[in-house]
Amino acid sequence: MTHGSFAAPKPEPLPAAARAALFDLDGTLIATEHRSRAAWTRLFEAHGLVVDDALLATFVGRRGQEALGDHVHRFPGSTVEELFDEAVGYLNGPDMPPPYAVPGAGALVKRLYADGVPMAVVTSGLREHAGALLDLVGGAHLFAAMITAEDVSRGKPHPEGYLAGCAALGVEPGQAVAFEDAPAGVAAARAAGLACVGITTTHTGAELRAADLVVPDLTAVDWPPFPVDATA
Repeated sequence: MTHGSFAAPKPEPLPAAARAALFDLDGTLIATEHRSRAAWTRLFEAHGLVVDDALLATFVGRRGQEALGDHVHRFPGSTVEELFDEAVGYLNGPDMPPPYAVPGAGALVKRLYADGVPMAVVTSGLREHAGALLDLVGGAHLFAAMITAEDVSRGKPHPEGYLAGCAALGVEPGQAVAFEDAPAGVAAARAAGLACVGITTTHTGAELRAADLVVPDLTAVDWPPFPVDATA
């Protein structure tokens, strides 16, 4: 579901040396929120717990284990890891709705790859999960680096993942642009020092107001997405 547009503040010009693009995965390149919401809902309901939109929103853009840590006290006798494995089992069920590419994602990724723009994926999901989803936009081989939940000790909104992504690409954070759909991801990118494009596939423009630019999807995104400061 695409949420309403929002007039974000006019972005500052990027340095002329803006060189790399770092993408969140779920909700940014691939629409998966409908699947994730279904899996988390089944987890809570299987344990006799009430689940609503406000609770589900606390999981978006974060590592599943960290989000579960906020609620594990409601699951007597269960650990975070046990609950996470249970939720992944639901996610992999045959009756789950399929994921699909966010409009414009495949074309943008392929264009940047052809133009030699280094790209990384910085996701709160698992590596195996990420690799399979990237087939929907052309394949994991298009990305020079992939930072997943297994690669960081602190998930979004902490900047660790984006800092690791920039390091893997060999660029300074100020030379890179992040693409994000969730407030936690926008916060992580900005804290790391990246410019950020917010995409309203899972949140409203107002919720992504900390981004430099807010767009409904990736169909009309140019590179670079902001004005370039020729004096930098």
